[in-house]
Amino acid sequence: MSHAIKPRRVTFDWKQTPLHWIPGEPTATHVINVLHLLLPAGERWFVKVFKEALPLITDERLLKDVKGFMGQEATHSVQHAYVLEHLTEQQLDTASYTRHVEWMFDVLLGERPPWGLPVPRREWLRFRLSLIAAIEHFTAVLGDWILDSEALDDAGSDEVMLDLLRWHGAEEVEHRSVAFDMYQHTGGKGAVRYLRRAEGMALAWPTLFYLWVAGARYLLRHDPQLAQGRYRFKDHRAAARRGLVPSWASLHAAMPRYLRRSYHPSQEGSLHKAVDYLAISPAAQAVAGTTAHDQAAGRPAAS
Repeated sequence: MSHAIKPRRVTFDWKQTPLHWIPGEPTATHVINVLHLLLPAGERWFVKVFKEALPLITDERLLKDVKGFMGQEATHSVQHAYVLEHLTEQQLDTASYTRHVEWMFDVLLGERPPWGLPVPRREWLRFRLSLIAAIEHFTAVLGDWILDSEALDDAGSDEVMLDLLRWHGAEEVEHRSVAFDMYQHTGGKGAVRYLRRAEGMALAWPTLFYLWVAGARYLLRHDPQLAQGRYRFKDHRAAARRGLVPSWASLHAAMPRYLRRSYHPSQEGSLHKAVDYLAISPAAQAVAGTTAHDQAAGRPAAS
């Protein structure tokens, strides 16, 4: 099915969102909050790498999808950065953690290989594209999970945070195939292309797992509303059993699917479900309503 991928303007008001936006669930709250620590720098990096690779694209349809993907990821980065500002206003400063994340993306995975490693420029680009394809596999899995997470509604979770996560998750499902198709298009041919794809996953998932656990530990330890906050795997498992966070087991199980030779990201999630949510997202609707009002009044829409 042909489907145009394009960025959507959204706006979120964080004034009423509490620090523990899942009431009485600091572990579940901060396990999900780790996404705000990783995504601003990570998605800016996605855009930079894709911009490097644009000259390699020879398929017009893929080029349009990639540009739409870049627009969506840039918007995601900005909106999650606003959440970091909100956390800081609530006395939870994340700067010391996010500096390490930014170093990893900007220096360790920057335009040139670190430490002067003798890796050809084209091969280094292909390797980073394989990493993005692997990471996007997990963002699609998470996007599908958040769209189905009725337990978060039942727990009385903050509606604005849920809308941010579901709007973002829906767009991840919507563009779930783009990074994979980009890698397949630019990553060479045959066994070498597949082995590099497997290599990307072999590095991406352990790194994501480490950063996620480290981020949850950081947030719980620095939470100003907790006397002795700490992340424990048993608390995570308990929250996962209640449907408040994805389980580690479900995320580990996503890796073998990606490694199948026949795998394609279109097998993850439901595009129909994602598009249906994007049509009713309060944040997107609010901007759409403002735009329609401005146009009716003869004023330029807000950017």
